[in-house]
Amino acid sequence: MSECSLLVDFNTTSSEKEADNDLFELLQSCPIPKNELLSNLGLFIKRQDLSRILFFHDLYQKIINVPGIIIEFGVRWGQTLALFESFRGIYEPYNYTRKIVGFDTFLGFPSVHEKDGSAEFIKEGAYSVTDNYDEYLENILSYHEKKSPISHMKKYKLIKGDATETFRKYLEEHPETVIALAFFDFDIYEPTKVCLELIRDHLTKGSIVGFDQLNHPDFPGETQAMKEVFGLGRYRLIRSPINPMPSYMVIE
Repeated sequence: MSECSLLVDFNTTSSEKEADNDLFELLQSCPIPKNELLSNLGLFIKRQDLSRILFFHDLYQKIINVPGIIIEFGVRWGQTLALFESFRGIYEPYNYTRKIVGFDTFLGFPSVHEKDGSAEFIKEGAYSVTDNYDEYLENILSYHEKKSPISHMKKYKLIKGDATETFRKYLEEHPETVIALAFFDFDIYEPTKVCLELIRDHLTKGSIVGFDQLNHPDFPGETQAMKEVFGLGRYRLIRSPINPMPSYMVIE
């Protein structure tokens, strides 16, 4: 198994994997004409994936009246960034200040800390992507920009590298930054803690800080980072009834 396929199916039964393979074969052999296929991808969205899309849709609606940018820490294949672009185009198409920024090494975990636990997939390089994927993703995000109003103003940014360094540099270059939504999907301790510390002075009342692996036994580092920076007793953590994994807190 390649590094970039690690963890994709670690919580999936053999019968579910077989069903997923069948669905993929149906997608590959889809007889829908090319000019209509993109409009019918709902045929192939699994319930679990749809619930995740709906979760991010709900998060976006909660910050529409909050000024600031949206940041995803841990982009990987970039679907969430593309979703945020679409949600902006739907709900606030002329809000050119709602920039969407993604941080990722695109090489997997740069390192791991002892607080990240001992699961077999917690290792340097896990969650990598295919070569030059960031360039491919840039083209995808550019397409979504072009399909939205005021497309001549670039309102997204993809930043490659270790976010403990690149995010610090971003804030130095953009001291005006207010963060409406920050979603953490690093999964591991060190970059999560560093970036949580860095966002604190850029949040406002109503800002949302979300987490993908909070309270997950295989990814203890994310929870420990959150506890050390924000504390469990100071903010109310909220989970979605339609998705068991992600959670978030609202700065009040």
